[in-house]
Amino acid sequence: MHFATLPDARAQLDPDGACLADERLRLTNTDFAARVRGAAQLFAERGVRPGDIVAAMLPNRIELVVTLFAAWRLGAAVTPINPGLTHEEVRYQLADSGATLLVSDDEALPVRAVVPDALPVDGTPESEPRDDTEALALVIYTSGTTGRPKGVLLDHANLDAMCAMSSGASGLTADDHSLLILPLFHVNGIVVSILAPLRAGARATIAGRFDPETFFGIVERVRPTYFSGVPAIYAMLLVRPENETPDLSSIRFALCGAAPMPPGLITGFQRRFGVPIVEGYGLSGAPAPPRSTPLAGHVNPARSACRSPGRTSRSWTTLAGSSRVARSARSWCAART
Repeated sequence: MHFATLPDARAQLDPDGACLADERLRLTNTDFAARVRGAAQLFAERGVRPGDIVAAMLPNRIELVVTLFAAWRLGAAVTPINPGLTHEEVRYQLADSGATLLVSDDEALPVRAVVPDALPVDGTPESEPRDDTEALALVIYTSGTTGRPKGVLLDHANLDAMCAMSSGASGLTADDHSLLILPLFHVNGIVVSILAPLRAGARATIAGRFDPETFFGIVERVRPTYFSGVPAIYAMLLVRPENETPDLSSIRFALCGAAPMPPGLITGFQRRFGVPIVEGYGLSGAPAPPRSTPLAGHVNPARSACRSPGRTSRSWTTLAGSSRVARSARSWCAART
């Protein structure tokens, strides 16, 4: 499917169904679709056209997800920017990606900016959502450990394949509820915790910055069925006081990525909290996690990895060298090997 059409499809299928929430807002499918239309109309008025890049530099909040879908509706792509970067690092990503619009509270950068609170709650875009599966969707930047960060190009077919495999491996259904605790400037947070559940007809709650002091309280309040974390998060939760016995009965599994998780940490977390952990290994530029441990039964601490099922997605590419990212999706597609 094409994600540009997803908000309208969800609103038509289940208008009053829960869709997306954060610490300030709770949106039904109808509310979410209206906000996407409103933001798309505003972006178009600011000159965003098919093939353009919209940058989003925000903490975890609903407006970042709205920005994604609004840009996609117009046939544009999004490059998420870590709000913790320095101004010099942000300027590099803006220039390298060729972004024409920035959604951020920081208006002192060399790109036209829209503050998130200015995004409309409804609107009427001039055209229907664009649904070219080969159109660029995301430009995710690497960490730059071997040089300058490079933009990884993911089109809509890549995202759809990622979500299909993630949903298939974990058995996501419309009854699921994701709790996002990872940053939304990373592909894991975007795909695993937001796009995959929304695609499956499920819902997502966006938490703020992870805090082991408040995490269990959030789980007990919002009752998610899964969340995705990194080994450091599970280690911080495991050393919580022994007399802390949170109600985690709503959670049917948890995901772990970004780094190897020690077997002792896996078994310790599972034994104490009764939550199976699924480990995944992937790359920012790969169409889907190439390896994951099985969800069926208890996860094997020895990490006997299996291939993600149905791995038939499109090829991927990263940008090398110091040249700027091409300015349009058409030139990117033409340059792909």
